[in-house]
Amino acid sequence: MSAQALPLFHLYGDPPDDHAFDFIHVETLFSRSAVNDWVILAHRHRNLFQVMVIEQGGGEMTYESATLPLEGPSINLVPPTIVHGYRFRPETTSGYVVSFTEDVVQSQGERQNDVLGALRRLAQDPVLLLDDNAREKLSGLCRAMLDEHLLARPGYRLAMRAHLALFAVEIVRSAQSRQRSGMVTLRPTDATVDTLRALIEENFRSERLVAFYADKLAMTPDRLNDHVKRTAGVTAGHLIRQRVLTEAKRQLVFTTLAIHDIAYQLAFSDPSHFTRFFRKQTGTTPQAFRESRGG
Repeated sequence: MSAQALPLFHLYGDPPDDHAFDFIHVETLFSRSAVNDWVILAHRHRNLFQVMVIEQGGGEMTYESATLPLEGPSINLVPPTIVHGYRFRPETTSGYVVSFTEDVVQSQGERQNDVLGALRRLAQDPVLLLDDNAREKLSGLCRAMLDEHLLARPGYRLAMRAHLALFAVEIVRSAQSRQRSGMVTLRPTDATVDTLRALIEENFRSERLVAFYADKLAMTPDRLNDHVKRTAGVTAGHLIRQRVLTEAKRQLVFTTLAIHDIAYQLAFSDPSHFTRFFRKQTGTTPQAFRESRGG
């Protein structure tokens, strides 16, 4: 662990690109993992959604503060800003990594935005096992995107968008066929909740009151809470607290920052306030949580 902030990349190892737009990238899992001794350290992407298709082999995945087993054939889904890393079994693991900015999917029409919403919901449980049929379809679409990217023939950008749309739909279909929960249905995303999440991402370190976000959305706090409860199943206050809690866990697990420094970074008035908040949300103290994760 390091006291430095978690690495923020465009693609792994590359500087962040805050202006990335209409971006699709496909590579083999081997191409970036082998040169890094099959270990991808914990990091984040500001504006890339990533899907990894593991055809065979596996290893383990860091997903925020959890460690998850990976076994092929499977996929894992990582939305923007989520902390993730990998440790693969060398030489025996193969597959593809597809990275894209969400605007690529959103630009293809309202129903494609529903597919993007379904991918986000699937990513709440980020590892999805595949049957052989789904693996072949998804691997074939990855190969087609990679070929388009490498050959760069006329119309290749349009072709890659079309393949990406099919890729996303196939993932959702595969999840449905394995009788995952109703969260994978192609229901429309809610614009108010999406905007609220974006506002929370920008302001959670300094703004904790629902009234601040309600004002930005031209709503009363009660109306905002009611709306979010109906559409997302939790209150706006819960979303704010969970974002603060997620950041606290990241700092406890992936850095060696002192707990009082983490408290002040997250704009708590004093470390004891932070400890009470953390215990209320998790049932344990920040120190105990860090120690339980090997810190």
